[in-house]
Amino acid sequence: MRRIFNISAIAALALVLLTPDVVAQSGSIFQATLAEPNQRTEEVSTEQVSRILVDSSALIVDTRSHPECASGHIPGARFLMGPTPAHVAAIEKLVNGDKTKSLVLYRNGPNCGTCRRLSDQLVTAGFSNVRRYQLGIPICRALGGPTEIELEGIVRIFKLDQTAVFIDARSAEEFTKGSIPGAHNLTLESVDATIPKLASGEIQDPPLPVDDFNTRIVLFGCDYIRARAIADIFSKRPWHNVSYFPGPFEALATAVRSK
Repeated sequence: MRRIFNISAIAALALVLLTPDVVAQSGSIFQATLAEPNQRTEEVSTEQVSRILVDSSALIVDTRSHPECASGHIPGARFLMGPTPAHVAAIEKLVNGDKTKSLVLYRNGPNCGTCRRLSDQLVTAGFSNVRRYQLGIPICRALGGPTEIELEGIVRIFKLDQTAVFIDARSAEEFTKGSIPGAHNLTLESVDATIPKLASGEIQDPPLPVDDFNTRIVLFGCDYIRARAIADIFSKRPWHNVSYFPGPFEALATAVRSK
């Protein structure tokens, strides 16, 4: 029998697998860090990242490869172009030479050493305010954080990931006039009424996956506002691999058709 975990179970399991000291040294799962000894740069928690996104007190930098970033990144994060050895110079250019700029780096999770190495290189290069979200994108997703996806990322996923679910957040009238192939329609006004019906099995052709909550969900609409609003609703539900497209529907439809 296939087992389905809710988001709290997934997040708790992810945290337990990190290190025995994480929970003991943190007030909650959202305040957790790896608490690694003898590190040259400080860690930040998921809760701190959330605050930074609101108050813009630091520049959040996604240090993964460009294709990875394009397929889903923390909203508002900046990307680094070019090969990893050139990232110190890329960050210096990003901050216009201001090495006192507050930076938060993240990458592919607790066991990814690239983020640690890059932060050390930045300190050696004279940067004085470098921190790391070492838990990274996997734990951010596990804790319900929706990610932002770029146009090229959607096109790539549309071509390669046959399990991905695409949700059109435009009105039913707009949806009937045309959408991208295979998309489901779910509006901000209907989402709260739809989700309970999924659990009860009332909907024969569910717009959301109910047998695997790790399925990738991509939301899009007329603009990012409605897609992001639904993504935020999902973040309080079991689905934890949710991305939203911040651009207009016309740009997405054109890109998908061209491929």
